[in-house]
Amino acid sequence: MFPLRDSNRTRNFPVMNWLLILANALVFFYEVGLSESQLREFIFEFALVPARLGSDPETFAFTVLSSMFMHAGWFHFLSNVWILHIFGDNVEDRMGPIRYLIFYLLGGAAAALLETYISPGSEIPVLGASGAIAGVLGAYILLFPGARVRTAIFLIFISVVDLPAIIFIGFWFISQLFSGLAAIGSTATSGVAWWAHIGGFVMGLVLCGLFARRSRAPVEYL
Repeated sequence: MFPLRDSNRTRNFPVMNWLLILANALVFFYEVGLSESQLREFIFEFALVPARLGSDPETFAFTVLSSMFMHAGWFHFLSNVWILHIFGDNVEDRMGPIRYLIFYLLGGAAAALLETYISPGSEIPVLGASGAIAGVLGAYILLFPGARVRTAIFLIFISVVDLPAIIFIGFWFISQLFSGLAAIGSTATSGVAWWAHIGGFVMGLVLCGLFARRSRAPVEYL
């Protein structure tokens, strides 16, 4: 399943959400301009490596933040910023730009720390905005469970349906949870940090009530 758009209107321009998208884009295009050896060095220095963070957290704590703005390829980058574009504007609308930024970064930090806790000896670099975006999804499912998400479903053929946010995001989280549980103890690597997604999502659920302001008017859906 892939989201195409949501039905949720915003009352304010999502300035912080666009700044986060811009920050991700600037870092990614910087990566694209590097040679292969330079890119390896960049990833080694700024990506989160669970074993390294666990053994020397004071030295490598900055990678919890820096890794949130790095991506491993075009699909990784475009899919992340697209999902942030769809869901982040509404969450920012309810939190305000500064609260939203803090919320976003805390979700990404929770994602990194849970991934490090689950795989403390892993030397595989973890990078991407997915954990922080998972936090945004956690807030969205609480704030706008009835919003409709136009969704492309890829089976034998492509179909487009409108799903309630609680169904779309709920299915996404269950798939992450089952994939994460299946990955524990497995020697195979999928290349996806499932537990980072889970950690970010749960943190989004926990922090939503602290950061979101009360809605002063009924939510408008298209």
